[in-house]
Amino acid sequence: MNDTLAIRGGPRVVPEGEIRSWPEVTDRDREMVMAALASGRHNFGPQCQKLQEEFAAWNGNRHALATNSGTAALHMGLAACGLSCGDEVLVPAYTWSSSATCVMHHNGLPVFVDIDFRTMNMNPDLIEAAITPKTKAIIPVHLHGLPMDMGKVMAIAKKHHLFVVEDCCQAHGATWKGKKVGTFGHCAAFSFNQNKLVASGEGGAFVTDDAELLERAQKVWYFGETHDPSKKEEYHVYALGWMYRSNDLTAAFGRAQLEVLDRNLAAIKANAGVLAAALKGTPNLILPEARDPEGHNWYNYTLRFDMKALGHEHDAGAFRHRLVKALVAEGVETLVWQDFALPDMTVFRARNAYGHGCPWSCPYGRGVTYDRDAFPQARRHADWHTGMTFPIRHPNGPRQAELTAKGIRKVMEHIGDIP
Repeated sequence: MNDTLAIRGGPRVVPEGEIRSWPEVTDRDREMVMAALASGRHNFGPQCQKLQEEFAAWNGNRHALATNSGTAALHMGLAACGLSCGDEVLVPAYTWSSSATCVMHHNGLPVFVDIDFRTMNMNPDLIEAAITPKTKAIIPVHLHGLPMDMGKVMAIAKKHHLFVVEDCCQAHGATWKGKKVGTFGHCAAFSFNQNKLVASGEGGAFVTDDAELLERAQKVWYFGETHDPSKKEEYHVYALGWMYRSNDLTAAFGRAQLEVLDRNLAAIKANAGVLAAALKGTPNLILPEARDPEGHNWYNYTLRFDMKALGHEHDAGAFRHRLVKALVAEGVETLVWQDFALPDMTVFRARNAYGHGCPWSCPYGRGVTYDRDAFPQARRHADWHTGMTFPIRHPNGPRQAELTAKGIRKVMEHIGDIP
């Protein structure tokens, strides 16, 4: 066997074309989309209405609105909870930027809470210290499909009279103590972006059990109006609206993908188990937390390189990129998902989203600032991680998971050969 790293000219472990793309597009997808196209109703129509009903039933919610993105659904959730100028919302210091910028969309201020390095989620033990009289809500992000401890989150929210808007954009089918995420908070947001587990290109869903929150969210979703767009138009605007609805072509694709979601989730969990077993004992590699392997949906299989053991704490981010380059050369489909902790991003450092310092300069706020050194775990994770989605997604199976693990082990066992 030739152990020369591919980046040094050796043979790659994962053959070209071995990893199949996501999502798998079948005749059923084509049938649904073409039927929507032929119907003549291409804006919000019957496909959107059915998607709302079917997704709400699948996840266990009373109400759902089909949106054009998960980001839109998050914004709708905060608007529904009555976020106003200067209000603060607690957000994990490491997540996708939308989990925080959605707060600014409604003139609120994100306040960051450091993560638990083991889980990559907001550390629930740090939440109460971040609460102020201005705090309105908490956004628990179930990052990469691993649910937060929603028991702790909801207890804190109840104690301090806060709203909870769950960010489930990566967490379709994930459960906390047997109950699906998106059913704990006052409302929740899901994404149907192409990378997500309901993949319709773009799209999403706002869900809630509260009819009043639904009505408030509808104002943001539909021109500021309150009525159902499938019914008679009244054209009276009650509030600012952003027009976040989905459309029937996208919804038809989403419905077809929803039909195979449970099958896909089972395949991903099985493949993640194969990958974990094959990677066990790999030197200088930190495997993802599997506290509740049944509750994790394994949206992203996230690895961390032990930079302390490798002697690269001082240049962790740069050395991580060298490792990722070597892995990709072996055919391992991995990447750096989010290179920065959110408090390091320009929009938050500059505190000038709308110009003239708004919303931070709003007279109703308290001048929230961001100390980069206050979030050591988020910054460590940002520099140490790499993530994989496609190698464990259907139609890939155990063979692809095992080959991926083999490529990772080859690189980690030949660290000294990396250019």
